[in-house]
Amino acid sequence: MHTKSVVRFLALVTSILGLALGLLAVDKAAVKPALPVRKPVLKIDGSPIGDSKVVVTSYADALENIRPAVVSVYSSKVVRQQVPDFLRQYGLRGGEQKQRGLGSGVIISTDGFIITNNHVVEEADELKVLLNDEREFTAKVIGTDPKTDVAVIKIEAEYLPAAILSDSAKLRVGDVVFAIGNPLGVGQTVTMGIVSATGRRVGILDEVAGYEDFIQTDAAINQGNSGGALIDARGRLVGINSAIISTSSGNIGIGFSIPINLASSIMNSLIETGTVSRGYLGVSTDTLAPDLAESLGVKPDTKGVIITDLNPADGPAAKAGLKREDIITAINDKTVASRDDLRLYIAQTAPGTKITVKYIREGKPQTVDVALGKLPDNYDATGELLPGITVTLLTGELRKDLRIADRVDGIVIADISPQSRYREVFPLGAVIQEINSTPVTDLLTARGALIEGRNRALIYHRGSNRYVLFVVR
Repeated sequence: MHTKSVVRFLALVTSILGLALGLLAVDKAAVKPALPVRKPVLKIDGSPIGDSKVVVTSYADALENIRPAVVSVYSSKVVRQQVPDFLRQYGLRGGEQKQRGLGSGVIISTDGFIITNNHVVEEADELKVLLNDEREFTAKVIGTDPKTDVAVIKIEAEYLPAAILSDSAKLRVGDVVFAIGNPLGVGQTVTMGIVSATGRRVGILDEVAGYEDFIQTDAAINQGNSGGALIDARGRLVGINSAIISTSSGNIGIGFSIPINLASSIMNSLIETGTVSRGYLGVSTDTLAPDLAESLGVKPDTKGVIITDLNPADGPAAKAGLKREDIITAINDKTVASRDDLRLYIAQTAPGTKITVKYIREGKPQTVDVALGKLPDNYDATGELLPGITVTLLTGELRKDLRIADRVDGIVIADISPQSRYREVFPLGAVIQEINSTPVTDLLTARGALIEGRNRALIYHRGSNRYVLFVVR
């Protein structure tokens, strides 16, 4: 019995060991060996931030020559207070009140020409200029351009310190800049920042159909800085400070300057003629959308504007051979990515100038030279489109007041005469988007799209689009 028991015990142990070994074999088969962990390949630049061992501790030398060229501009105008008619019968008359304004300016020639903002000198009866050396002069206005907010004034003096101009087209986001002016009347002040963005369009000049191509900076700009200088790290003038966006009327790091390339071209025209002559191409366009690009046989990522109409039919573009559905991609090798780009480039070019237009027709790149015409004086102006129907531009403020969607572009019906035969056709506050399938961007293109006889307009009113028919005699 003892022997048999031992045998049975050994058999049992053997079975248990066999089962255990089998389970271990299953576990090993089921568990895959862990793969080695791959470390990410990192790009490391261990060099110092600066290109040299010299640490910049002061920009005083760079600013030393430019600071005397930045001046304070004091304006004043007499405003007559109005008295209601019912009070005049009691002998009450309106009095006069003198309003004063403060801004800055930059001397750009040793004989006293000064560039500043239009809104600094607008409607002023008297202008005084205070130099950095405390000398004061009476200034006269040479010319103003509300569409760019540029003005040129002059003082009678010689051997003045003048700013050195730079090429603002070479500015890059991140470049160090300085704003110089007389903020809040405390005296000449220098603030430092960087270029936050270039080519900004923010709607500040919408009410006058302006041309915006602002340099955005976080250098502190406050009231009184308008018309002052934006300077690069080498002490060169790169912009004229113009505006801020703020919820409190104070600086929150969003300031805008007019690029000196734009400002100086306006300045030269104002000095030479007292006015600004702008080039005119004679096209109605629309920014090229990806789906439209594909339908025209070009890549969907193509940047450009499509010609929707030639206006007038014998204008510069038409004479050069441009046609509807041509896609303009560049002017003088400058890329045209939107209607605003094209409008700005053409407006900065003098009438009579020959420009090179790169365009795509039926999928093939082509080039043509165009001699620009002169932009008509009534371009983009508020005025009468049809007898008794007055229109104005769709500004940011109007868009907000009338709750007009961002996707809607055109001109707004601002006034309707009770005697107008079109008063039943066009509702007040409606946006005219197209006339006879031509996109409407301003008064001139709207007038050019009209034909004698039956016309069709696409309007936006109270949240929806609809077509209206009318007759022009």
